[in-house]
Amino acid sequence: MKVWTIANQKGGVGKTTTAVTLGGLLSLWGFRTLLVDIDPHGSLTSYFRYDPDAIEESAYSLFQAAAGKTTIDPATLLYKTGTEGLELLPASVALATLERQAGRMDGMGLVLKRAFESLAGRFDYVMIDCPPMLGVLMVNALAACERLIIPVQTEFLALKGLERMLHTLDMVLKARSLPLPYTIVPTMFDRRTRASVDSLRVLRDTYGEHIWNGVIPVDTRFREASKVGLPPPVADPRGRGVEAYSSLLELLMSEPRPMPASGVAR
Repeated sequence: MKVWTIANQKGGVGKTTTAVTLGGLLSLWGFRTLLVDIDPHGSLTSYFRYDPDAIEESAYSLFQAAAGKTTIDPATLLYKTGTEGLELLPASVALATLERQAGRMDGMGLVLKRAFESLAGRFDYVMIDCPPMLGVLMVNALAACERLIIPVQTEFLALKGLERMLHTLDMVLKARSLPLPYTIVPTMFDRRTRASVDSLRVLRDTYGEHIWNGVIPVDTRFREASKVGLPPPVADPRGRGVEAYSSLLELLMSEPRPMPASGVAR
């Protein structure tokens, strides 16, 4: 089972769209896929018409069990998405309380990793949608995954969020025994605007081999898919945004594991 984390320390850059589109593509390609929402805002959970304010069993239950030194079967926390081969571990707003609780709890950095180990025979891929801040939830996601995907909106304010994310990655790499390869994905690209074109040029000039050579375009069909609660590849398999994500996924699936590296390349 492969675990990929989708993260950026800036909101509104396309993390949830990336998670649900890649997850939808994987399920359509025949891979059993789990989407994991650990953002207290619950955008991915809401996408599939579950209410983060009302949901009782969620990713938070894993942390509750860990804090209470009890066991819980992660399989009992999974929800249907309406798409065959695609399941959801939802978020609840209670996740927002973890940051202030974590200081009083031991061993909270590997909760997700242990949960995924027990689900290894059930799924081929796991996609984790992270909150846009460094804390116990993002630490869990980075500790549990073997690849990091960083969506970055092609506008200059989003570049600061990328800098913070890479600084966080530097710190994580020092604590990990294994490398954590990452791919920067330019999102919401609009070739008609100077800001999009110029910020894409800065990204490619600055981050070189770590940036995907394609772009995810602005595509209103993503919004239309979210209105009906279907992954974009299911709602409109021929949309240009879906085609772009298909190219990205093909690349990610074809890349060999990198050799261990120290620090984050710039």
